[in-house]
Amino acid sequence: MDRRDFISAGFAAFGAALAAGSAAAQATAGAVPSDTVLPARLQPALVRLRAPLPPGEVHVFPNHFQLYWTLPDGQAWRYGIRVGRDRLYESGTYYVGAKKEWPSWTPTPDMIAREPERYKKWEDGMPGGPNNPLGARALYLFEPGRGDTYLRIHGTADTWTIGRAVSNGCAGLTNEHIKLLYAQVPMNARVVLYPKMGPEPVPLQS
Repeated sequence: MDRRDFISAGFAAFGAALAAGSAAAQATAGAVPSDTVLPARLQPALVRLRAPLPPGEVHVFPNHFQLYWTLPDGQAWRYGIRVGRDRLYESGTYYVGAKKEWPSWTPTPDMIAREPERYKKWEDGMPGGPNNPLGARALYLFEPGRGDTYLRIHGTADTWTIGRAVSNGCAGLTNEHIKLLYAQVPMNARVVLYPKMGPEPVPLQS
């Protein structure tokens, strides 16, 4: 996203719930480790979209390392994210099939095959907690007819990875930011992960 993109004002216009979310977002802006301060474009912000998107959806723009939770009247909450590296990123349209707080984690067979020295010891699962790769919260992405895709939108304690393509395919937010998103996104919400290559089809924000 270039510098022509501006954050819209007017947080209070969305009522008490969103005003509370705004305050929480601003509070968490200083909650990242002091040695990893995220730039403004990767901090939570309430923005106005140049082109409207249906409200109540998650849109992931990997080229910008940004995720949008859409609201009525052409507005959205924007979050900075990390995305999957290389060919591990999987674009498509999904829905939230499960939500979990401090989820347990089990590496996929592909992950174990790629890096057995790193993942083999966790093939029976890792309990949830601060050191778990899924962090404080996770949204589980499903597809009709396929079920669980093993793709997640989840938290991470590794704030330095936000704004990078480093994961095994999932989208990650800081633990503080995923708590905000988790509270906003309901079960069965539509999730769109746009392709990495080529222009992203929707102008993001005015």
